[in-house]
Formats: sequence, structure tokens, C-alpha cells
Amino acid sequence: MMFKKTTEEDSKYNHLEHMAVKELLYHINTEDKRVPLAVEKALPQIEALTHAIVQKLKKGGRLFYIGAGTSGRLGVVDASECPPTFGVPAELVVGIIAGGDLAIRKAVEFAEDSKTQGWLDLQAHAITAEDVVIGIAASGTTPYVIAALEKCNENNIHTGCISCNKNSPLAIAARFPVEVIVGSEFITGSSRMKAGTAQKLVLNMISTATMIQLGKVKGNKMVDMQLSNNKLIARGQEMLAKELNIPLDQAALLIAKYGNVRNSVKNYKQ
Repeated sequence: MMFKKTTEEDSKYNHLEHMAVKELLYHINTEDKRVPLAVEKALPQIEALTHAIVQKLKKGGRLFYIGAGTSGRLGVVDASECPPTFGVPAELVVGIIAGGDLAIRKAVEFAEDSKTQGWLDLQAHAITAEDVVIGIAASGTTPYVIAALEKCNENNIHTGCISCNKNSPLAIAARFPVEVIVGSEFITGSSRMKAGTAQKLVLNMISTATMIQLGKVKGNKMVDMQLSNNKLIARGQEMLAKELNIPLDQAALLIAKYGNVRNSVKNYKQ
């Protein structure tokens, strides 16, 4: 099977250092517009992976993202946003990055090259066949991620991936591959740009659709969100007042008593 690393191809643009800011921004934006179209082509793959995740999570499983560099950071971001947005436990969606938490802020040299550490990092969470692991790598060639998915396969753990090259080693390793082919980057090889944007869009889709399927959204509202600051408390009060058709001050009392919108609706008595 032919593998061509389009994410490393030469940029369509040259002499970037001679461009004015306006010109740079225009060309970056032009390239960025290609990303959602590439994601659209991958929708059937995204759907298959999401169905597999929902099935496992409904049975008590967990979702793991594993990656290195930008890809790993994007997984950590998406995982960390699930508890406050949907009120789920922090251990339901877990982001793992090569090099550990230090690598979120600072590059850890050669962390992505290990063929053993990824599986060890997953084992630290007592991973089982009830869980799902998504490997994230723009190139689809990161040893840390590929080897981790291969070990998951050996242990009958569902695997998916998000990569931006067609027929990559990572996609071959994943049971449910998602391939978003965005082409060359504005700066040659800088996959934090279009590839990173594509990965973020796919992660948003997967986690959001999964949480909706798990019943964490009512209508179009985040009824289980954690009310962890004044802005979110006010949002919850307004949401509840509209849902129950009650005054805002009454909604505030209910929120204070029951902790979130869902519990307030459940316990409201006219």
C-alpha cells in the first residue's frame, strides 16, 4: 500500500519573509479554508469511530487520547474540557502525551520515538478491553503512538486514530482510522497549522457527539456542566429559568440547592 507524507510536502508559498502581514494572513486563511472540506470527506470514518466509542462508554468503558507534541496537546485539551462542559468524571476521557505533563508546556526530546512508553502510559491507567484508545499523529508515523495502538490491538482494545496522511502506518494500526488529508502546510512541515486545526475539529466532533449520545445534553443545552465560576453560574440560572419558565431569582435558589441545571429540573416542584 502506497504511503505519501503530504503533510511534509513543500509549501505552495515561498519567500514568506518578504510578505507583508496582510499577505501572510490572507494566504494562511486561504489554506485554513481547505480544512473543514477535508474533514467533511472523513465523516464516514469519524462516524464509525464515534459509534464504537459510544458503545464502549455506555457499557462503562473510557476514552483515551494518546499523542506526541501538538497532537498530544490537542488530545489533552479535548479530554480536559469534557468534565466542565458535560459534568463527567475526569477519568472518563483521558489525554496522554509523550513525555508526560511536562510536555504540555515544553517539548521533551525524543519522547515520541519510544516504542514502549506509550503502552506503559496506558497501563498506568489500568486500561482494559472495555476502553477505546485514539492515537493522534498528523504524520501518522509517530513510534510512541503506533506502538501503543499495536499493543492495544494485541489486548483486544478498540483503537482509532486521527492522522493527516493517507494510508499511514498509524492508520493501518488503527481499527477505526480517521484520515483528514489537508495537504501541505503554509510553512513546510508545520503540522500545528492545518493538520492541527483538522485534528481539533475532529476531536470536537467525536467528544461532543459522544456526550450527546450519552445523554449529557438536553435540547441544545449543557445541563450537566460544572458551575465553576460566576459566568457559568449565571448561564445555568438563565438556562433553568427559561427551561422551567420561572423568575431568575427562583432559578438561582434552585441552582444553589441542587448544584446544576439537570438536578434542578429533576427536583423542581411547582
